[in-house]
Amino acid sequence: QVQLVESGGGLVQAGGSLRLSCAASGRTFSRVAWFRQAPGKGREFVAAISRSGGVKYNVDSVKGRFTISRDNAKDTVYLQMNSLKSEDTAVYYCAADSKGLYGDYRMDAYDYWGQGTQVTVSS
Repeated sequence: QVQLVESGGGLVQAGGSLRLSCAASGRTFSRVAWFRQAPGKGREFVAAISRSGGVKYNVDSVKGRFTISRDNAKDTVYLQMNSLKSEDTAVYYCAADSKGLYGDYRMDAYDYWGQGTQVTVSS
């Protein structure tokens, strides 16, 4: 059974840091991405990483503050979030695909999704 399980969300003060994890099981994924959805808004691309380590970011939203990485031996992808702002408050979702070679900002590029983890940044 294919599963993506996110963890690491929580409540943090503005300026603080969190590290999200996405653990995959049941299949080897080529590309993995993080998306987020704030209350009352659509789901937004955050970052993506290919199996070889190529990365792509939503530069306007997270430039210089978030870093995506992966440990292929553990089938886990991480999102290190620093200098958090209140506008980063959202449910963060991990998404994965076993066909594509490169990270993609489009939701429909990914076949599998996790259940989401809440990140709340207090100002």
